[in-house]
Amino acid sequence: MQNKFGSQIVCAYLYPITKYGYPPPPEHSLNYLQEMTDLGFQSVELEGIREEHLVAMHQNRKAIANKIKELQITVPVYCTVLPHLSSQDEKIIEKQLELFRLGCETAKSLGATYILDNGPLPPYQFPNEIPVTRHYEHELLSQASIPADFNWQDFWNRLISTFQRVCDIAAEFKLTYLIHPAFGVLASTPEAFLHFYQAVNRDNLGYNFDTSNLIALKCNLSLAIKQLGAHIKYIHVSDNRGRKNEHLPIGNGIINWSQFFKDLEAIDYRGPFGVDVGGDESDIGDLDQAFKTTAVQIEKYLNNSKL
Repeated sequence: MQNKFGSQIVCAYLYPITKYGYPPPPEHSLNYLQEMTDLGFQSVELEGIREEHLVAMHQNRKAIANKIKELQITVPVYCTVLPHLSSQDEKIIEKQLELFRLGCETAKSLGATYILDNGPLPPYQFPNEIPVTRHYEHELLSQASIPADFNWQDFWNRLISTFQRVCDIAAEFKLTYLIHPAFGVLASTPEAFLHFYQAVNRDNLGYNFDTSNLIALKCNLSLAIKQLGAHIKYIHVSDNRGRKNEHLPIGNGIINWSQFFKDLEAIDYRGPFGVDVGGDESDIGDLDQAFKTTAVQIEKYLNNSKL
């Protein structure tokens, strides 16, 4: 029988994404829950990715909630991927906020504490149409331009107004809204998030500390932890070799994990840890083993700390 990991350790949604594509077909969500539980996880992450997938997850939320209850697991984090929240078009913003509300309803139905999305997307223009993607690679982003009539202050003012409404909707459902850092989006680095947090001015705005993405952004993790402190509500754990976006098992990159957990102990972090390895950028042969190995390593560090 598979040993169970502590409930503080979460199987991130990158597991079904890596196995079944982006986004993974929502009609098979009950199977994904079973597979993640079979790996030994008692806590899992789920997502609603853009309109079609997010609506399908909302429509299926009762069946998903029943499966969660049957498996005796928890879903502390639900992700809504709505990049057009940063639009400057009022009609688009209102539509995105309606979808976000559906995401909050889903999150609440599943018992989540946190609702999460990537940082706001600037109004990039690309020479050619690009597919729906989890993140932008450096080479692709170098092709992007910004509209000629773009005004930063106007964009920023509307963006802050929108995300105040996002946080207020999340608060209606007693959810904390988390910013997930990634290359090419706003509010990703510690300094950028703190500036964004001050402007939005909502207590239920927090930060999803993603170790690999912050390495890809050339951040020092020790400094980042000290900068962000109590703003860190959830941690995505994966390693990175410092050359590109990738999400590797602990020990396969350059991160000093002993120091990382000491730094978390210093800020008295008590939130969940999401095992977030995989993705087509990471070239992982045995995905199941990568998730289990990383979860085991997290448990070892936790057992040797006061976390």
